[in-house]
Amino acid sequence: MSSKIGFDNEKYLKMQSEHIRQRIAQFGDKLYLEFGGKLFDDYHASRVLPGFKPDSKLQMLFQLKDEAEIVIVINSDDIEKNKIRGDLGITYDVDVIRLFNVFTKKGLYVSSVVLTRYDDQPTADAFQKRLEALGIKVYHHYSIKGYPSNLNYIISDEGYGRNDYIETSRRLVVITAPGPGSGKMATCLSQLYHAHKRGINAGYAKFETFPIWNLPLRHPVNIAYEAATSDLNDVNMIDPFHMEAYGKTTVNYNRDVEIFPVLNAMFEMILGESPYKSPTDMGVNMAGNCITDDEAVCDAARQEIIRRYYTGMCENRKGHISSDEVMKLELLMKQANVSADDRKVVAAALEKEKATDGPAAAMELSDGTVITGRTSDLLGAVSALLLNALKYFADIDDEILLMSPHVIEPIMALKVNHLGNNNPRMHTDETLIALSICANTDPNAKKAMEQISRLRGCEVHSTVILSPVDERIFKRLGINLTCEPKYEV
Repeated sequence: MSSKIGFDNEKYLKMQSEHIRQRIAQFGDKLYLEFGGKLFDDYHASRVLPGFKPDSKLQMLFQLKDEAEIVIVINSDDIEKNKIRGDLGITYDVDVIRLFNVFTKKGLYVSSVVLTRYDDQPTADAFQKRLEALGIKVYHHYSIKGYPSNLNYIISDEGYGRNDYIETSRRLVVITAPGPGSGKMATCLSQLYHAHKRGINAGYAKFETFPIWNLPLRHPVNIAYEAATSDLNDVNMIDPFHMEAYGKTTVNYNRDVEIFPVLNAMFEMILGESPYKSPTDMGVNMAGNCITDDEAVCDAARQEIIRRYYTGMCENRKGHISSDEVMKLELLMKQANVSADDRKVVAAALEKEKATDGPAAAMELSDGTVITGRTSDLLGAVSALLLNALKYFADIDDEILLMSPHVIEPIMALKVNHLGNNNPRMHTDETLIALSICANTDPNAKKAMEQISRLRGCEVHSTVILSPVDERIFKRLGINLTCEPKYEV
């Protein structure tokens, strides 16, 4: 695991905010900025660009907060289907409220929520009432027949004109969403149509961190983006429109390249002429200019590709994705010239499993040390692993017990005798709670507890698929987890 920094976050914040200000000035009255990816907690970016802070985009917006407002968009069908945000394990509607609260507490102005593809869905109506009870303004946008090809209908009073006009008061309107497919771009274009009819000079730009347009097509960071979006069938490609207009090679992805002729025609119909000659022109991403150590970034991205591969295999084992998607991830690994052998903790975990004849786990620490954990009568392998890592950080002898049997045994009895669990071994959450109780009276346990923040960024591999409880704990601790695609027997 490399701890080398490869990205200048301060330079990024400065360049990015300046570039957005220039784009606002280009259009005059108002800029609708579509924010792709995660606005608040972009952990993918922080993993593949070491030095990038998960809240960098939020910090960048703080530099523009007096001239910016946020509109959150959610697809009404996603509310109906209870669509879940995979990295946080919460539904999109819950995430909208989470995002609203986070932005508001940070001092950013969230003016409204838009329910796209609205068609009187009962769950969307219930969600609207919930938002309005919180004092949040709600607008409706509708499905448009023939979208995106029937331009004359789309750009008419029956198309975009039927959508609610979102009242905004600031020059920069950031359109964000809990996930892809929410309707961010259509919301921006609808607003352009309404603004033009009202005599307002408005423009559109797109802020997507990945793929990074000024890195090579097969750069590991761009391949890692394909691996992260394998479920969307996104494919990185050379932007042919940019090449034709400027004779320069830039990278975009298939959906933007495919939709660009339609967008261009829309701009011409709404604005009289298109401000852009290529999909790359629409973007405002400066991330590629802030990479300071390409080797460190490449190493981090290759590790992310391997992690995505293991995640894909486990999701396939659970029946959530097809074998075709796993094959695509295998192909991306080959393109990045990596294999599972390049993930140090995999071999260590498998060796421990073989030696102990039971599920095992391994963790690589920031200094490159590898710690292992095995299954015992009291603890699952990953619980033992956490304790062993904390002992290492606290310089506590491996033979010393951090938790008293007087604390562990009542928890095990509760699980088996009263909660109906067949497995008495403690999960990671139970282990950490027990450790925190012991820390009140045991100096070693207290010392170990003080090391928990040092687990963030560590790499872990388990020889079996973990329970949802354990997976959640590893996410909250900021540990990068992979598992073998098999269940404990």
